[in-house]
Amino acid sequence: MQILLINNDGAGFADYIELPESTSVQELFNQRIGSGRESNYLIRVNRLPVPRDQALQEGDRVSITPTKIEGASCLGNH
Repeated sequence: MQILLINNDGAGFADYIELPESTSVQELFNQRIGSGRESNYLIRVNRLPVPRDQALQEGDRVSITPTKIEGASCLGNH
């Protein structure tokens, strides 16, 4: 199946990717982010928060956005 993955980590990108049928949100996260802690990311499917065991479907739009941006706390402290 094909989904649109929007990865806002680092430079960010949006691209269509192929996944096996019934891939879960958790499996996609593990595959794409790997060692990242889930609590440090906001994960949405079709703009809505979802449970980690939700199976993705053809045409879904998945966004993975870090909730903590490194260096952001140093802004304005020059």
